[in-house]
Amino acid sequence: MKFLQIIKHLKLQNKKNALDNFINCRTYEHISNINKLFLNKYSSTKEYSEHGQVKHENFLNSKLQYGENSQNGSTNNLKNGKYNMYVSEGNVNINEEKYKDNNISSNNTQYNNNNNNSSNFGILHYEGPGWKDHIDDVVNEKKKKKMNRFYLDSQATTMIDPRVLDKMLPYMTYIYGNAHSRNHFFGWESEKAVEDARTNLLNLINGKNNKEIIFTSGATESNNLALIGICTYYNKLNKQKNHIITSQIEHKCILQTCRFLQTKGFEVTYLKPDTNGLVKLDDIKNSIKNNTIMASFIFVNNEIGVIQDIENIGNLCKEKNILFHTDASQAAGKVPIDVEKMNIDLMSMSGHKLYGPKGIGALYIKRKKPNIRLNALIHGGGQERGLRSGTLPTHLIVGFGEAAKVCSLEMNRDEKKVRYFFNYVKDYLTKHLDYIVFNGCQINRYYGNMNISFLFVEGESLLMSLNEIALSSGSACTSSTLEPSYVLRSIGISEDIAHTSIRIGFNRFTTFFEVQQLCINLVKSVQRLRSISPLYEMELEKKNPSNDDNPKFIWT
Repeated sequence: MKFLQIIKHLKLQNKKNALDNFINCRTYEHISNINKLFLNKYSSTKEYSEHGQVKHENFLNSKLQYGENSQNGSTNNLKNGKYNMYVSEGNVNINEEKYKDNNISSNNTQYNNNNNNSSNFGILHYEGPGWKDHIDDVVNEKKKKKMNRFYLDSQATTMIDPRVLDKMLPYMTYIYGNAHSRNHFFGWESEKAVEDARTNLLNLINGKNNKEIIFTSGATESNNLALIGICTYYNKLNKQKNHIITSQIEHKCILQTCRFLQTKGFEVTYLKPDTNGLVKLDDIKNSIKNNTIMASFIFVNNEIGVIQDIENIGNLCKEKNILFHTDASQAAGKVPIDVEKMNIDLMSMSGHKLYGPKGIGALYIKRKKPNIRLNALIHGGGQERGLRSGTLPTHLIVGFGEAAKVCSLEMNRDEKKVRYFFNYVKDYLTKHLDYIVFNGCQINRYYGNMNISFLFVEGESLLMSLNEIALSSGSACTSSTLEPSYVLRSIGISEDIAHTSIRIGFNRFTTFFEVQQLCINLVKSVQRLRSISPLYEMELEKKNPSNDDNPKFIWT
């Protein structure tokens, strides 16, 4: 009826006004229903009573407050939650009131970590709207279903932050304009959201110009665009420029792209890292030739968590007048990045590795000194400065940008948290198990990534025995194969030991209870599997097992 009335009204008023009335009438009634049936149901912004029960829920009227809520260091808002936790001068005190039925004697647990000189951060300390609600819902659902499954494979992907989801929801429902529609409000609104997301990403990495961010479908596309786009462009200008430098421990998408370029006549040097997983500057310097176009090195290794000396590599590349690209998929939002200070010319990023949505990534391309040029891989409407054609997924870009904004606020707290977990697991396993190797440099690293070899235990068997805990035996892109990790083999780990390795990934939402359960189950599983291992029994016999004071040792 309203539709017919408005169509009839076209005869009396101009078309534009009538159409506006029609859109408003249809849109707001429609969105009101969506808000009741969908948005309120899935929005994580809820208001709690004194007893922690939801008393009010409103999506449209709720606004995410950063600043005070996320930085005041108070844990009072968690008094009705699963943990009360505070850290003061390295002392971590955890009171687990709701887990007395889990057969773990952990009340009033105290763990001293001298490396953690933090003021206040909480294992479940994120007090912003939505966080407490989200954790309560997840934990209660697990208890209701008697589930005991934990996600500790954060290098494969991370769960979306509730604050990011809240930011995305409007762009998945009623803000649906095409960001490249320049002649109406719906397009302008989406375009502004996209540009705001670019700004958030630039702020995260200290970029200077919004045009330096090119949105892609993910880090794999960004890496392909960087390597193939740069090499084909500069090789066309100068046929003699055809040399690339990289390392043996890059992500598969870099290595496979380099192999593709080799089939096109390019020369690639694959540098071998040292036993800590670090590429030596002298090796890079000695590999640079007159025909070298660029060097590409991963920022944080996805399997062993080692952080390369990116700043000195960038300075060397600038000195030698070659371009420098880094794959920062595992680094962006987790470790500080300054593209100007580090002399990074191109950098790949991924949304789902920093608590954002899947299907979105970005390539940073410096615009000045040098002003970089590259060929596009995808052609069409000329979006993204003609470098990546195709309609922009506004909701994914908004989520990516919001995730970057949240990471800018939470990075220090996240780092302290995962460092604490890393040290806790390392100390616990060292105390209860022998014949273990912690792979990769233990200093220059991202502590949310932990790679451990349990000698005399097959890694795949260990993962199967821990099937309620999500872990991996290496990169998610190669986890379907039974081949030993090429990263571990490259840093000098033998094939036998490489087969005994697993990767643990901590993240912003990991709880101490999950880490404690991991340690207990790891020790039990390793001891059980070793008890049926003839090789382990033979090794014990060699070392006179009757002597309990035998020193522990590690195969090399």
